[in-house]
Amino acid sequence: LSMLPKELPQLPNIEIAAFMRTATEVGGDYYDFMVEENGVLNVAFGDATGHGLQAGTMVTLMKGFFTADSSKLGIKDFMSHCSRVIKDIKLGRILMSFSYLKIDKGNLQITSAGMPPIYYHHKDTNEVEELIIQGMPLGAMRNASYKIVEKDIKSGDTILLLTDGLPEQMNNNEEMFDYSRVKSHFKELAEKPANTIIEKLVEAGDNWMDGRVQDDDITFVVIRIK
Repeated sequence: LSMLPKELPQLPNIEIAAFMRTATEVGGDYYDFMVEENGVLNVAFGDATGHGLQAGTMVTLMKGFFTADSSKLGIKDFMSHCSRVIKDIKLGRILMSFSYLKIDKGNLQITSAGMPPIYYHHKDTNEVEELIIQGMPLGAMRNASYKIVEKDIKSGDTILLLTDGLPEQMNNNEEMFDYSRVKSHFKELAEKPANTIIEKLVEAGDNWMDGRVQDDDITFVVIRIK
């Protein structure tokens, strides 16, 4: 948890909320933010293999990459650099699934490596777009390449980032919460404040578990364009 930002960025045109609840003492999920001098917002969002100390080690490594290199490298170069170095360090089966977003005024760039879908709510149509960006987790291949998706963003649009903790959480009947349920809940909540969206998703997950022990880290980041 000490790897996470102590404060969220306060920007005039963007509202941000974040939540993490780990499954063990040391979590493997990670989120971070960096605002460049020109106002560009960089967002890191990831999930290391498993959880516990080994996953926490990977999170520490990714924070170092993001802090040192995200403002120097383009999105593709950053992802390739991280994957190559992680592979060379030889951490074995520990990999990092990771999404990287860059928001510059009305433009959004996204790349992803082995992460769940990113949900994008369009205020003007009240539709939720499921962005599935395929890519090998960081560290899986030394020369992996990554795809960039670009979008024009508008006032009132909302982005939901999540790890697989909630969608793959089982209830007492051995049923998964599932991604379709996440998308449905998000559509109902998307025009509410960012903190409220997260609170209601956490509540939905807790109701689903109904006392069952949490299987994996559960993490959300919500970004609302004002």
